[in-house]
Amino acid sequence: MNLRCLIVDDEPNAVSLLEMFIRQNTVWQLVGKCYDAPEALSFLKTHPVDLIFLDINMPHLTGMEMAALLPPSTSIVFTTAYSEYAADSYSFPTIDYLLKPITLKRFYAALQKIEAHFARPEAAAPVADNPPAAAPRPETEYFFIKSGRMLHKVLLQDILYFEGEKEYARLVTPTQRLLIYRRLKDIGEQLSGSFARVHNSYIVNIARLDSIRDNHVFIGSKQIPISEKFREAFMERIKEKVF
Repeated sequence: MNLRCLIVDDEPNAVSLLEMFIRQNTVWQLVGKCYDAPEALSFLKTHPVDLIFLDINMPHLTGMEMAALLPPSTSIVFTTAYSEYAADSYSFPTIDYLLKPITLKRFYAALQKIEAHFARPEAAAPVADNPPAAAPRPETEYFFIKSGRMLHKVLLQDILYFEGEKEYARLVTPTQRLLIYRRLKDIGEQLSGSFARVHNSYIVNIARLDSIRDNHVFIGSKQIPISEKFREAFMERIKEKVF
């Protein structure tokens, strides 16, 4: 079984051990090794994989926080020296949970679980190098946002706006303000339907706008500027709904 896999771990010795196990005991394609989550998320933008060996305790973003940002089709084997994260790990598409130091015997057990998982008819087919464009997202779609040790379910139709904060973005609904460890630009590329970029720092849900005046949109008490860069494209969409 030829699976494309990635190792993400901030410990070089742990990376080397897993690499040796994979190369000596499988025919999988090890497409990369990353030493923190931001590096891995950047790598995954251009290198699709089927399976990630993901350490939990890493700087910048933990493995759990990174897992919350991955497509649901990406299978995960968590690796860590701490057993207390085991229950939380199965909130994600987790195949196995390896405690360090990982032995060859334990790796073989994980290998059997992994290959059994991908042999199932319902398992997702490996991602094509040039996948087709995603279909438009229905407004009733939902996703989960990782915040601390909790996963928050959010309906797209409930989102008021996204506000960019350097390498992060804040998602705002009438009842929640959640921090997402992704850039606003990357979020905008995955949104469709009624979402529109109006400023370098804002994406708004047009369906939730209350009014537009001068160079601002208003959502409840929030006043959001419309920048010159995005104004023309945004107003073209608004014109479609003007009577």
